[in-house]
Amino acid sequence: MNKFMEQARLIQEDMMVYRRTLHSHPEVGADLPKTKTYVMDKLREFGYEPKEICESGIVAIIEGNKPGKTFLLRADMDALPMKEATTCDFKATNGCMHSCGHDMHTAMLLGAAKLLKQNQDQIEGTIKLVFQPDEEGFTGAKKMIQAGVLENPKVDAALAMHVHSGTPSNTILCGLGTSIAGCNRFRIVVRGAGCHGAMPETGIDPINIAAHIYLSLQEIISREIAALQPAVVTIGKFVGGDAPNIIPEEVIMEGTIRSLDKEIGAFIFNRMNDIVIATAKMFRGEAQLIELSSVPPLINDNHLAYEITNYMKDLVGEQSVILFESGGMGSEDFASYSYEVPSLYIMLGAGSKQENPLFGAPMHSEKVVFNEAILATGAAIHAYSAIMWLKNNK
Repeated sequence: MNKFMEQARLIQEDMMVYRRTLHSHPEVGADLPKTKTYVMDKLREFGYEPKEICESGIVAIIEGNKPGKTFLLRADMDALPMKEATTCDFKATNGCMHSCGHDMHTAMLLGAAKLLKQNQDQIEGTIKLVFQPDEEGFTGAKKMIQAGVLENPKVDAALAMHVHSGTPSNTILCGLGTSIAGCNRFRIVVRGAGCHGAMPETGIDPINIAAHIYLSLQEIISREIAALQPAVVTIGKFVGGDAPNIIPEEVIMEGTIRSLDKEIGAFIFNRMNDIVIATAKMFRGEAQLIELSSVPPLINDNHLAYEITNYMKDLVGEQSVILFESGGMGSEDFASYSYEVPSLYIMLGAGSKQENPLFGAPMHSEKVVFNEAILATGAAIHAYSAIMWLKNNK
C-alpha cells in the first residue's frame, strides 16, 4: 500500500470529527464565521500560520527544505440554504445543509495539511492550502483571485477535488479539456400595473408577460443554438402575486444559463435580453434582465490531468481512475482558477446505492449521504499529488 494512503487511514477518525463538526454547523455564502474559525484553529493546531483573505477565505502555506515551484490545493467550505432530511445523528438543524459535500472537501484538505506536515521533508517547493467561501454563489473564487490568492508566492499549478454521489467509492473521474459548463445566474424583473382580477383591461398583467417570456426563452435553445452545441436555459424561480383575484404590479423570475462555450453563453444572455425587453413592450409592460453572478466553463489542463492522475493511480489503482472527454452541464467556480494557472479538477466517488441504500442520492438533495470512508483517499490524493508534482516539475 502507498505510504500516503497508510498515513491517511491513521487519521481517518480525526477527519470524520472535522467533517461531522462542519456538517452539524453549516454556513451559507461568503460569510462563514464559525467555519472559518474552526478551520483556522485546526491549521494552527497542526503548526500552520493561516491567513484570512476576503470575508472568510483562508490561505496556509507549507514549504520544503528545497526550493521549487508552488502548487495550490483548494477546498470549498460553504453549504446550501436547505433543510436537511437525512437520518444522520450529526445532521444539521439550522435550516442549512452541506448537501454538496463541501464539509467533506474541507475535512479532506485539513487531513492533507496534517499529512504534509508529516512529510514536509519531501516537499521540493511550496504548497498553498486554500479554503474558499461561496462556491455555490460563484463569487468566492473570483474574489480570492482578485485579492491575490495566486500570488506571494506565485502559483504554478492548482488542484481541486469534489465528491460525487452515485459514483462508486474511491473511483476518480477526470474530464479532459473543457469538462464542466459555464453558468450565468440571472433575474428577470417584469413590471406591469396592478388591478382587480375582474377588470384586467384596467391594468397591465406582468404574469401574462412573464409567461410569454418564459416560453420564448426556450426557443433560443431549440432554434438558435446548434443541436451539437450543449446549452440549457432553466427558470427555477417564478414569483408573482399574493391574492387570486388581484393582478400584481411585478413578477420575478430567476434561473441559469449553462454552456460549454463562453461565446455561446454570452450569445444566449444577449438574446434573452432582446426577448425580455421586446416581449414586455409588446404587452405594454416593462422588463429587465439582470446578471446576478457567473462562472466560465472549467478547462482542465490535459498535460496536468495525465500527469496527476498517474500519481492518483498509485493510491487507488489504475482501474479506479477514469478519464473522459465529454463535458457535464453542472458548474463549479474553480473554473476561474483554470484561466489563470494550469488547473485540474477531479471528482471522487462518494458511494453508490449498490454499496449502501443510503448512498447515491443526487447532489443538492435534502437526503444525500456521502461515504465518509473516502476521506482518507481524498487527503492522500491532495498531499501525494502536490508533493509528486513539485518533485517532477522543478
